[in-house]
Amino acid sequence: MEDNKKQGIVLQLQQWCALLSIFALISSSQSFDYGDALSKSLLYFESQRSGRLPYNQRVTWRHHSGLTDGLEQGVDLVGGYYDAGDNVKFGLPMAFTITMLSWGVIEYGREMEDAGEYKHALEAIKWGTDYFIKAHTHPNVLWGEVGDGFTDHYCWQRPEDMTTSRQAYKVDENNPGSDIAGETAAAMAAAAIVFRKTNPHYSGLLLHHAQQLFEFGDKFRGKYDVSIEAVKGHYTSWSGYMDELLWAALWLYKATNNEDYLKYALNNAQAFGGTTWAIKEFSWDVKYAGVQIIASMLLKEEKHKQHMHVLEQYLSKAEFFICACLDKNNVTNVQRTPGGLLYIRQWNNMQYVSNAAFLLTTYSDYLQATHQNLTCDKGQVGPQELLSFAKSQVDYILGSNPTAMSYLVGYGPKYPQRLHHRGASIESYKRDKGFIGCTQGYDSWYRMHRPNPNVLVGALVGGPDGNDGFRDERWNYMQTEACTYNTATLVGVLAKLDRLEGDYLSLNQPLIAST
Repeated sequence: MEDNKKQGIVLQLQQWCALLSIFALISSSQSFDYGDALSKSLLYFESQRSGRLPYNQRVTWRHHSGLTDGLEQGVDLVGGYYDAGDNVKFGLPMAFTITMLSWGVIEYGREMEDAGEYKHALEAIKWGTDYFIKAHTHPNVLWGEVGDGFTDHYCWQRPEDMTTSRQAYKVDENNPGSDIAGETAAAMAAAAIVFRKTNPHYSGLLLHHAQQLFEFGDKFRGKYDVSIEAVKGHYTSWSGYMDELLWAALWLYKATNNEDYLKYALNNAQAFGGTTWAIKEFSWDVKYAGVQIIASMLLKEEKHKQHMHVLEQYLSKAEFFICACLDKNNVTNVQRTPGGLLYIRQWNNMQYVSNAAFLLTTYSDYLQATHQNLTCDKGQVGPQELLSFAKSQVDYILGSNPTAMSYLVGYGPKYPQRLHHRGASIESYKRDKGFIGCTQGYDSWYRMHRPNPNVLVGALVGGPDGNDGFRDERWNYMQTEACTYNTATLVGVLAKLDRLEGDYLSLNQPLIAST
């Protein structure tokens, strides 16, 4: 009995020390309004909507678009999201966007609710999953793209005006796409968890589609960019499809508790690269780090101890990723800019930053909950250090950087003004309903030096180069184009930081009042 009391006191002290460390982290750094950043990040997804916009659309400079998508093929493919600054609907990055938005809600839904953003988060997810339901027209058929990137990029038009091809492309038994089927299955399984309480019927429907898509992707194996050649050069699946099949299996296990999905991820761990690939990045293409982190976190449950041998192999690779981000491996670490930003590559580097920040934040929570530290080559790392580094990356994004620029558009006093984005760079359809042709957009709008007439609030742009340099020019698509999957992973981290900021302010309120 006495030992139990002592353990309880030790546990309480550990929790208080952790809380004080986090509060110290918040109080010692530059102050940012994470709640405002969270609101803006969710608003961004409304700017990227395709289809018939709802009555409660908050981004008023956008209008209906893509209303005949799928018509030529005899299917209804109206809806979904444009991936970036163009007018194409690419299925693989769209599905990853929804998976990560859903994971953010699963981990930090309560924090979003406290911030008044839970409803908006669910709306952002459902806009994507409604489209996936339409796109999955048969158990073994998934429509993976609408529009053609090459013809689209020849034109600079608002989505409301587009005259480019709206050809739709699919994967099926004869033209497989295990990667896109797997990622879409993961998205729908993760979303099924999100909607389980608020909309159980819809949750069940999503899960049904997810299970069918996983079975399709596993049974008829192949890379989707071989079947949909139009996607090459835009969203080629460089990592192949094995990471997506592992990813989908783990999300289906989380959604169903069906041991068959867990066994799939365990039995194929080595053959599919889950326990052999040591990875420094996590993205719409390469899912291994996410797979490894989810698998390793299963170790906290007693029922998974029987699978400890394989799960510890996953853990080893998850720790490699985390340690690489923290610069704690002896040999292989993620490069950083002089200003401290993780730097993977020059084209749209911010996607890797926001993705890493999310994985570090969730893993920090896991270590905190299980009273563990992380073992890196250069020593032990506590959960607070993971969270501190994740926060430093978010703070860099919001303006704590050598240029004092917020790379989250619309946040703070200084942010990019000339985004590489067709809709944002041309006068709103609501103000000027006159048709703007393919080349007219280039002549009249693309080449102008003035700031974009419409602010793409909440967009996370590609960001600075390896030396923290940034050119705010419309032609500079590597740095000024934003993508849905950049912002998707940021949402959860902002919700977490907003809660911590709120807790810190609440704790210090009496001190502030008495001085």
